[in-house]
Parts: sequence; C-alpha cells; structure tokens
Amino acid sequence: MATETTSTTLLRQTHDSPPDTASTRLFGFWVYLMSDCILFASLFVSFAVLRGNSAGGPTARQIVTLPVVLAETVCLLSSSFAYGLVTLAMRRGALRQVVTWLALTFLLGASFVALEASEFRRLILDGNGPARSAFLSSFFTLVGTHGLHVSCGLLWMIVLTAQVARKGLGSRVRTRIRTLGLFWHFLDVVWICVFSFVYLAGAA
Repeated sequence: MATETTSTTLLRQTHDSPPDTASTRLFGFWVYLMSDCILFASLFVSFAVLRGNSAGGPTARQIVTLPVVLAETVCLLSSSFAYGLVTLAMRRGALRQVVTWLALTFLLGASFVALEASEFRRLILDGNGPARSAFLSSFFTLVGTHGLHVSCGLLWMIVLTAQVARKGLGSRVRTRIRTLGLFWHFLDVVWICVFSFVYLAGAA
C-alpha cells in the first residue's frame, strides 16, 4: 500500500512539474535560426546567379567602397564582442555591467545600420537603385535583408535592456539574453559571408 502511494505521488509530481521552458525556448529559437539559414542561403544563391546581369549598369567592382564596408564590419564584429561581455556579466550577476555592455552593443549595431543606410542612399542617388538591374536587385535584397535583421535585433535589444533594468537578472531575462545572443552572433556569421562573397569577391 505504501509502495502504491509513493508511486502515485511520484507520478503526480512528474505530471505536475513544469517543463524546462528555458531549454524549450532555446531549442525553438535554434529551429528559427535554421529557417533563417535557408532564407539567406536562397538569397546567396540568387545573388550568385544574377551578379553578372548588370544590364549595362554598374558591376560589383564599380559600386563597392571597401573603406565603408570595412568600417561596417568592424562595427558589427565589435558589437558581437561586446555582447559576449554581456553574457559574461550576466553569469556574474553584474546587473550594471549587463546594461552597460548592452548599450555599447546597441551603439555599435546602430552605427553599422547607419553606415549601410548611407551606402544604400548613395547608390540610389547615383541612379543605381534596385530597379536598375538584376544584379542590383539581388544586391539590395541580400544586403538589405541582413540589415533588416540587424535593425530588428536593435529593437529587441532596447526592449531587453528595459526588462533587465526593471526586472533584474531573473531566469526568464537570462533566457532572453541568451536567445538574443544567439541571434546577434548568427548575424555576424551571415555578415562575414556577405563581406567575403559580395564585397571582397566583387572588388577583386
């Protein structure tokens, strides 16, 4: 009888115990990142197919300004390093440092977006907008999609910083910090591919 009661209690505890929501959310976000990988892979393939179709317009070599792109790269890679410091500060429970490094990450990411927007503006004012040729359409779509992701990450960062300042470093906030970290570092990897495949190969 005692054994039966104990078994029933254990079964009830197992049934009533909440699932590991942090692991579930991180796994779900990994699934999202895999779908994003497919999206960017499709855009890279489209760019590879269309890069030679300039329709008498400028080629990649003529529109690439490596100093600006290098500045963008430094900003984004530095922001990823700063976010690594966010994670380290979170593990130590240093709330003020988490907010500080989040703010630095945001500033570097915003600088990247500003430089990219300036680059797009220059191309469009020169008459080299996305409607000019198939090459430029694929260029603006690939690079712009990455820039849109970075912009969404910046909005997410603003919300997360407010949550950290208001709620502290509870378990849910820590999970959100890790999730944003996955997203931000993923965008770094994508940008390295963009930098190598679009800009360096185009300028060669």
